[in-house]
Amino acid sequence: MLVGGIEAGGTKFVCAVGDQTGKIIAKTSFPTEGPDETFQEVKRFFADYSLEAIGIGSFGPVDLDKTRATYGTILNTPKLKWKNCDVLNRLKTDFQLPVYLDTDVNAAALGEYKYGAGKDAGSCLYITVGTGIGAGFVKDGKTYIGKNHPEMGHILVQQREDDKFAGNCAYHGSCLEGLASGPAIEKRYGKKGNLLADQQDVWELEAYYLAQAIMNYYLILSPERVIIGGGVMKQEQLYPLIQEKVLELMNRYVAIENIEDFIVAPNLQDEQGIKGAIALTLRDKGV
Repeated sequence: MLVGGIEAGGTKFVCAVGDQTGKIIAKTSFPTEGPDETFQEVKRFFADYSLEAIGIGSFGPVDLDKTRATYGTILNTPKLKWKNCDVLNRLKTDFQLPVYLDTDVNAAALGEYKYGAGKDAGSCLYITVGTGIGAGFVKDGKTYIGKNHPEMGHILVQQREDDKFAGNCAYHGSCLEGLASGPAIEKRYGKKGNLLADQQDVWELEAYYLAQAIMNYYLILSPERVIIGGGVMKQEQLYPLIQEKVLELMNRYVAIENIEDFIVAPNLQDEQGIKGAIALTLRDKGV
């Protein structure tokens, strides 16, 4: 059985054909233009394959409430050409196939859960730390969607006393994304994170904020594994710093056995999003 997957990002679209084992048969990517141009490229790629369904993990905000008339529509995005674009019905019309929609980060969480670093866990939280910060939660093979899809990057964290940075979030200033995303690092220090690799104080502060977030997520969701990816996490020195600070913050209130196995890196080589999009098509089949 071949299915299609779409990782719909604000900068680029990734399309792939694969099977239920997570094997990628073919893959392409192209810049995200307006909806008409972008979906024409999607149609061109999938035209050579006989598919049973398509899964899409989309940038947002996207309406995932099936009771609303706007279900499947991208809402108040800064990408103005995509505002009010009905992604779900556009794909259904173009392909006449079942289409399964979720957020990009939920799809990435599902990819790691089924095929990657979370495949031996009953539940996992996937956090991406890059241009923005987002997180998706999967339990028993299902992604979590509430009244709206979770926006875990915008939680409030305690700012360290010696950090006077005002924050970089246009909506909340010093929320998690405003303090710890890639653009926040660059604005605070005047350099991109990859140029600060040898400055321990930079990553100590970054770990301080990410550890607070993980503690909060853990106390609310109790995931069996936390997987952290994204461009900022290419600084691999962050993992032991975060692990240490999470234990400090927990202060033995909740026991975490084997912290190195609890907070981990992704292992799908940046394919968790597209593999998760493919996995979306298999949820209702119990695969």
